[in-house]
Amino acid sequence: MTAALGFILCSCYEPERDCEKYKTGSFKFIYEVGDTIKEGKFTRNKDYSIDYYENKIDSATVRWFNDCEFVLQDIHSKTAIHYKIISTTDSSYTFQYKSAVKDPNKKLIIKTGTAIKTN
Repeated sequence: MTAALGFILCSCYEPERDCEKYKTGSFKFIYEVGDTIKEGKFTRNKDYSIDYYENKIDSATVRWFNDCEFVLQDIHSKTAIHYKIISTTDSSYTFQYKSAVKDPNKKLIIKTGTAIKTN
């Protein structure tokens, strides 16, 4: 009986998702290029996200679907990436991201990352 109760409690667990406080602000994140680990930064307001990485600046529009899901569309290339915040802490959020445009000829790749709020 105890094992069944433990299973029921574990299957009901949902990670904290206080996404509202991560809609705007300045953030940093770690990402990999090949075998190299790098750090990027971005600032997001209600309408735009400005990314700073590898001495480059890139801008995208932001469109929120709900408090935890949004699409960033690059202003220059029009590439669109769908983001879903899957958990939050007091200073960071973990997210999944994938191409927002489905291509039937390509396998859909979903990656995970963590952004740390710096302000």
